[in-house]
Amino acid sequence: MKMNKVDLSFQSCKSTYEEADVVIFSVPMDNTASFRPGTRFAGHAIRVDSFGVEWYSPYRERDLNEFKTADIGDLELPFGEVDEQLKIVYDTTKQILNDGKTPMMVGGEHLASYSTIKAVYEKYPNLHVIQLDAHTDLRETFFGRELSHATFLRHVHKFLGDGKIFQFGIRSGEKPEFDWAASGHTHMRKFDFEGLDKVIEKLKNVPVYVTIDIDVLDPAVVPGTGTPEPGGMQYKDLLWAFDQFQKLNMFVGADFVELSPMLDPSGASTAVAAKSLRELVLLLQMNLENRK
Repeated sequence: MKMNKVDLSFQSCKSTYEEADVVIFSVPMDNTASFRPGTRFAGHAIRVDSFGVEWYSPYRERDLNEFKTADIGDLELPFGEVDEQLKIVYDTTKQILNDGKTPMMVGGEHLASYSTIKAVYEKYPNLHVIQLDAHTDLRETFFGRELSHATFLRHVHKFLGDGKIFQFGIRSGEKPEFDWAASGHTHMRKFDFEGLDKVIEKLKNVPVYVTIDIDVLDPAVVPGTGTPEPGGMQYKDLLWAFDQFQKLNMFVGADFVELSPMLDPSGASTAVAAKSLRELVLLLQMNLENRK
């Protein structure tokens, strides 16, 4: 699989694929969106908006252009072919890992995370996953499909197993999903991020993948998402979570999903996503730097 250089890249991430340590790619996929579609447009919108975001992060006290980051753009996906799309996401993530690089995936719907997590798990069998999200995503099936944005984490559990998934900010789902999580299959913190710092301390020395659904934030902060859920977190809470991720010793991959830019004509939701992507890339790069 050839990794092409794109004309429009995220901020200063203009390194070639060959020289990069972290590789950004986006997944224009929203086939299983159950309410409002539009996440397929997120990658392009974030790249355009990123020119209004400073390269320097006062939170990390580091500059993005200090590091070698490649942005290979939107993956080319066959429209409507969900299984084939998932295979392409998996194959891309697998190649990035095999080439000794760290994946940073931008959704797209949350189902895309199934493929990236699966590929990362195959490289790191002791992988643990931290999910920041409004929704449980633990249904066995949804509208007749086993794999959808509402079921992806239940199917991730099938290869990760108990004790490997940590959920925060959850405030929506069916009762059987909450019951299934509470029976010991996942660690679920409802409504907020309390206890995330203690989980990070516990996972400090094991490989960790972080998956963030933008709807973990309150719709007053981010209205541009397909399934907004009132009662969510503020952006400062997310910045606090990033501070915790900085303490990880093996931060091996991440994604940021479910932005639907056209649902927020103000552009505020895309601005939040662009700034968050800067922070996540810096966290991944700083983690690699510390491991060298």
